[in-house]
Amino acid sequence: MDMILEFAWLLIRIVLFTFLPLILLVAYYTYAERRVLGAMQSRIGPNRVGPIGLFQPFADVIKLLLKEIILPANANRFLFFIAPVLAIGPAFAVWAVVPMGEGMVWANLDAGVIYILAVGSIGVYGIILAGWASNSKYALLGAMRAAAQMVSYEIALGFSLVGVLVLAGSLNLSAIVHAQAGGMADWYWLPLLPLFIIFIISGLAETNRAPFDVAEGESEIVAGFHVEYSGATFAVFFLAEYANMILIAALTAIFFFGGWLSPFEGWTFLGDSWLREPSIFWMLGKLAFFMFNFLWFRATFPRYRYDQIMRLGWKVFIPICMVWVLVAAVMVFTGLVVRGA
Repeated sequence: MDMILEFAWLLIRIVLFTFLPLILLVAYYTYAERRVLGAMQSRIGPNRVGPIGLFQPFADVIKLLLKEIILPANANRFLFFIAPVLAIGPAFAVWAVVPMGEGMVWANLDAGVIYILAVGSIGVYGIILAGWASNSKYALLGAMRAAAQMVSYEIALGFSLVGVLVLAGSLNLSAIVHAQAGGMADWYWLPLLPLFIIFIISGLAETNRAPFDVAEGESEIVAGFHVEYSGATFAVFFLAEYANMILIAALTAIFFFGGWLSPFEGWTFLGDSWLREPSIFWMLGKLAFFMFNFLWFRATFPRYRYDQIMRLGWKVFIPICMVWVLVAAVMVFTGLVVRGA
């Protein structure tokens, strides 16, 4: 009985402190995207539902939930409905090892990086199944594109993290943050600048975001792998995509920008100011900045051709990652960067 109560209490805490905040963050991320894109393109953006359009995300959710879920003719019913679950499940499960502050993590795994790469890669199965089970040529083509693109850029994404592991000497995300203590000059974005850039761009490609959104290229294949989805099932794919964008932003802050550590940590002339103290607010600020970058890139760059995307991943990013991992090892060996400090 005690075990059941403990499990129930854990489940309630997960829902209250992870699931619901993430759902709300995704909802208002879509609102922020429309407002930011509107400002960058000299438009107004949503401003009708609620003051300055603040209730627009709720209106969108209600609209999607009330829409009919249509099952295409000759589609595989079981796989058609299980695909969104396979897409959203890993997008939320990964957050179990992502720390937002000192001790603010559900599972402080020593192999946290391996867990993220392993669980995060499962999402591609949901996309493949969505395209195949829909019995649609457009959906199948979008799924094939998305799967090839995600698998390709997962290699570059993983390689870019090897440099971080070389410098930090740990697979634990909290340990990686602590290894960057000392101020912004000690964060890994500086010695691993090429890997940081590759991680950001690979994150865009992994989440199928512009300018790497050929898997959902409206002008070519209608809406990609989820073209046959509607209502709540489409909303689940939508939720998974934005949850993954927020995840990439959080991981960028943790791996390359010191997580919740203050950028002014070593600035003694500030005295005992709160600006020098680690805080979840530093983490949230960095998270907001990188989330904004996703929107900025969408408003700025045109869509790549598919052959250009694959060439960039295989012929440019992977070789650069291999070279810079060796450079990181040399920096540790020669003492230019002190491992784990």
